[in-house]
Amino acid sequence: MPTFDAYDGTRLAYHLRGTGEPLVVLPGGPMRASAYLGDLGGLATRRQLVLLDLRGTGDSAPPADPGTYRCDRLVDDVEALREHLGLERMDVLAHSAGGSLALLHALRHPGRVSRLALITAIPWALGMPATPGQRLAAALLRKGEPWFQDAFPAFEAWLAGEGDYDAAFAPFFYGRWDTAAQDHRRAEDEQSNDEAAAVYGSEGAYDPPATRAALAALDIPVLVHAAELDGGPRPELARGVADITPNAEFYVQPAAGHYPWLDDPARFAARVGDFLDG
Repeated sequence: MPTFDAYDGTRLAYHLRGTGEPLVVLPGGPMRASAYLGDLGGLATRRQLVLLDLRGTGDSAPPADPGTYRCDRLVDDVEALREHLGLERMDVLAHSAGGSLALLHALRHPGRVSRLALITAIPWALGMPATPGQRLAAALLRKGEPWFQDAFPAFEAWLAGEGDYDAAFAPFFYGRWDTAAQDHRRAEDEQSNDEAAAVYGSEGAYDPPATRAALAALDIPVLVHAAELDGGPRPELARGVADITPNAEFYVQPAAGHYPWLDDPARFAARVGDFLDG
């Protein structure tokens, strides 16, 4: 397991999977260890995945200052990884909450990112959160599922602010609630740093007007990859990112949830791989 030192001496780890040109991968969660990404549906057969464990997650050490878990401060860790890898420019893939980190890095370090793939990424950095109404609309698409009646009441209560996050409604985040999805969900708790997650998007992390203005001038190819059944973000929310970005491709993966590489690995790897190959 390779490691490197961040700007403040925190020891950070990353994991290599596959062969080919490097693809730096930023996990979501927020602040979930990169193990949940696996080989991204076989994308590792086309690229060497460089999966970063953000500070305090996975095999990376926790920092002395918990304030450095904030998204905008993690940008320096991503840049330190690029320098450690010896890459003049790098391709980046970011999932979910990692999308905001990837955007902030690309905008702060223009010329260091060649291509950017945003996978089911809620654009918090642009001031565009997923709303309860959008999540509810996505949930209602699943009425025909055998687990819907058991899962929906807890999910609806959570959206209304009347209940806590409950593993009972995990099926709403997956296009297929099969054995692979269930195993994936069971690993989530031990892979997540809740303390760090609470800091990630805290006050000062984002400046949406400035980020929107900078994104409108970004001149690299960007893939905004959404999923038909995902509630966060819904495809229409994800499209808003593509509409702001000059050189963006927008794609909605059919019958997929928040982790589209699990729902249709071949389709996911082909679409993202083709984008990365230009």
